[in-house]
Amino acid sequence: MDIGGLRDEYPGRGIDPADLMADPLAQLRSWLEDALAAGVAEPNAMTLATSDRSGRPSARMVLLKDLDDEGLMFFTNVGSRKGRELLAVPHAALTFWWPAMARQVVARGTAAPVGEEEADTYFARRPRESQLSAWASPQSQVVASRAELERRREDAARRYAGQPVPRPAQWGGFRVRPVEMEFWQGRPGRLHDRVRYVRAGGDLAWPAEWQRERLAP
Repeated sequence: MDIGGLRDEYPGRGIDPADLMADPLAQLRSWLEDALAAGVAEPNAMTLATSDRSGRPSARMVLLKDLDDEGLMFFTNVGSRKGRELLAVPHAALTFWWPAMARQVVARGTAAPVGEEEADTYFARRPRESQLSAWASPQSQVVASRAELERRREDAARRYAGQPVPRPAQWGGFRVRPVEMEFWQGRPGRLHDRVRYVRAGGDLAWPAEWQRERLAP
């Protein structure tokens, strides 16, 4: 297989800093709506990159579950690798990629656990089987077999039969507050459009003020 020869041309319409919204989170919401309208599968899927105290990176796919004026939220087992790394080194990068639209968004920022009420509210909305799996999975830990996980879920199902499944103490979420966001639009001949938002003055107060600039592809 000639991996080096794999290449798609992107005939997409370009973007200009002046044409994008003043708030990058509002612009992300608009692009998410475009992706959803275009039938993109799981348009809220994003790569989450974290690092440990030694600077060794790790990355995995997670799902964006809320987007507000302060940042991007996802939920997970806080004792997982990503959870431990974010608690130790509270910096993260998130990447969305929608190949059908030749669009990419990258957000870099600081991460902090969401409040207990926010975690409870989202957990209550999850399908019951997903709630039970949260009790069954010691995420990122070594397990002996698939059968062990199935047994743990069956135990949780018996324990909470006929009643709502409570949120496990180790299950929560993180909000990533961006300090920089980049919007990428594929263009023909690899002369892509890149627009970066950066915080004016680097102020971490909310609401943020942003400046937009074009980057070379």
